[in-house]
Amino acid sequence: MKIELVEPIIADAGWRTFSFLKVATSDGIVGWAEYNEDFGSKGLSDVIRALSPLLIGQDPRRSEAIVARLHVATRQARGGLNQQAIAAIENALLDIRGKECGKPVAALFGGPVRERIPVYWSHFGTYRVAQRGRGFLPELMTYDDLAKHAAEVKAAGFRCLKTNIFPLRDGALQYFNPGFGRTAGWPELNWDATVLADLKRQLSVIREAIGPETGLMLDTNFHFRTEGYLRIAEMAAPLGLQWLEIDTHDPASLALIRRQAPCPVASCETLHGRRDFRPYLEHYAMDVAIVDVPWNGLGESVKIAAMADAWEVNCAPHNFYGHLCSYISAHFCAAIPNFRIMEIDLDSTPWRDEFVSHPPVIEDGCFVLPDRPGWGCEVDEAAVRRRPPRG
Repeated sequence: MKIELVEPIIADAGWRTFSFLKVATSDGIVGWAEYNEDFGSKGLSDVIRALSPLLIGQDPRRSEAIVARLHVATRQARGGLNQQAIAAIENALLDIRGKECGKPVAALFGGPVRERIPVYWSHFGTYRVAQRGRGFLPELMTYDDLAKHAAEVKAAGFRCLKTNIFPLRDGALQYFNPGFGRTAGWPELNWDATVLADLKRQLSVIREAIGPETGLMLDTNFHFRTEGYLRIAEMAAPLGLQWLEIDTHDPASLALIRRQAPCPVASCETLHGRRDFRPYLEHYAMDVAIVDVPWNGLGESVKIAAMADAWEVNCAPHNFYGHLCSYISAHFCAAIPNFRIMEIDLDSTPWRDEFVSHPPVIEDGCFVLPDRPGWGCEVDEAAVRRRPPRG
């Protein structure tokens, strides 16, 4: 069996794109991966294309050897786009390996440890606030709207949800996003008493709607500096957060926050590879290590989880992409013992299901892992090509 074709294919997904990698072989087996270049990874498809000559003619079943060769070829500029490109390639090769031997990918890693993967509703309210006016989703304007939506998520069987920050301005909820330069507050990233007061009300409204038995998480991204994260943790203490999610590239600062925060701290979703995770573990900087499987590749992600296990840290996948990424993340969750909970985005464009043969099955707040070969989900290439990106 030899690799004959490596092709990125990109689709319109409303306010973003979904990107798929197709790797075709001489035996007719096609492996698929999903990646994304909308959030800080512009040009990733071009990097994949640049690396593809190293794949043509290779045996896809030797995925470890191919990945090692790609790392050697990019060693002088490791991480970043190179790592994400290698990860997409590795994930497509794992799909081929699973299909070739007729087994789910998790079985290649000794799994499954579990076949029902607890999930949490991610970006609760986020897209319904940030994407108002696009016509894709119900819109959230007020705290009453937020409370009604929270009750709906609980009624749907989800045992946990994660929200972002929505200050109330001019009578309507607004998306707070200074860490990515999309709203006021950058580059200083100072905390603000008004924002904290609105956030306290937002979290209180959600907590009242879902009750004490449903998990509540807050994702603060890169929106503050250490001082601000500490103020948020202090403010949210009475609300019983399941975790406070923080993005920072300084492990010592994160460790300081963790020592003082009255709730678990989750972090590391923007890291690449074991070398990036190591200082965070050595500083005992987080309670939950968040691993982006599309960025790291499933093989590397399992190695990261094994390393985290030595520090008594559980892992959760970063998964805010399309359905194929949800399958890939689910196989990660099924393959490791030190698993916490899986992220999943349910709010999306109405045509997202068209892109895959089997939309995920979620029962009683759990992703049901299929026993079909590979990822257990085929990409509908014709459907993807029918919706090219709009530019």
